[in-house]
Amino acid sequence: MKILLRALITAFALVLASGVAQAQDKLSIYHWFEYIPQELLDKFTAETGIEVTMDTFDSNESMLASLKAGTLGSYDVAVPGDYMVEIMIGEGMLDSFDRSELKNFNNIQEQWVDVSFDPGRKHSIPYQWGSTSFAVNRDIYGGDIRTTDILFNPPAELSGKINMLDSQGEVILMAQLHLGLPQCSSDRDHLKALDAMLQEAKAHWASFGSDTAKDVLVSGDAAVGQIWNGFSAKARVEGANIEYSYPRQGFVAWMDNVVLLKDAPNRASALKFMDFLLVPENAAAVTNYAQYTSGVKGVKPFLSAALQVSPETNPPADAPTPTFIAVCDQETQELYNAVWTRLKK
Repeated sequence: MKILLRALITAFALVLASGVAQAQDKLSIYHWFEYIPQELLDKFTAETGIEVTMDTFDSNESMLASLKAGTLGSYDVAVPGDYMVEIMIGEGMLDSFDRSELKNFNNIQEQWVDVSFDPGRKHSIPYQWGSTSFAVNRDIYGGDIRTTDILFNPPAELSGKINMLDSQGEVILMAQLHLGLPQCSSDRDHLKALDAMLQEAKAHWASFGSDTAKDVLVSGDAAVGQIWNGFSAKARVEGANIEYSYPRQGFVAWMDNVVLLKDAPNRASALKFMDFLLVPENAAAVTNYAQYTSGVKGVKPFLSAALQVSPETNPPADAPTPTFIAVCDQETQELYNAVWTRLKK
């Protein structure tokens, strides 16, 4: 009887151990849409045996809202932008790690190691970085496009043919650059000017769409699109006769990052994935697919020839320095939230 009981206990322990091992062989990713090649995820699974599932989002704000609504704890890693990393740290939504847990940590480019939104990289690794501006169909408009008037006070040829990103931070920052207003200002006159200008500009816009930002330019449904530089490059490759603008008033800079989420069910798998993305060849695979710029050393030999000369990743010498989105205090942010809510009505 004791032998049978011992055997049952042993068998039960093996079942439990098997269940734990199975759980650790999974990875759940919350990622931007149309950004990472499936082949790279397949490569990760082939090398590690870890089964990958991925859900996607179309803006930093929608990702944050989803996690707050109850999905935090069901994903292992997410891919927020720079300012959103800072917000998530402040709200206690990220786990931390020691750089010794990532054998490829030293592959991070020096400029992206000690960043303001995650000093010392205790919660995140750099992924890809780029810019947000707008692209114009040159079959429809041949004039000067290096001005934010194209979005906010467009010529007649473009009025009613503009798609804006459904992204609060990027729309509002571009509007502030257009007006020469500072970020995170609670000045009543600044807010009134911003709100009035956006309400007037909205009459010239056809749509808000992030996941369709490339497609409407390729199809011709939009003649102008606020867009990420990589999406602009993809639209050109797909046949759109567009030009990406570097407006004199300025444009948006961003750095996407892979973060370790709080209560990640598969922490070990998450760290393996983050380490995998710090391998130059793997980082370059994302860059070649998404058409942005990697934050990892040693990627250049693996980059496509077209990417290295792409106008979307090689701004003209006189382009202004792009501006990162600032994180405002909660009270001030509520004021901008109200402006955005009114704009989207």
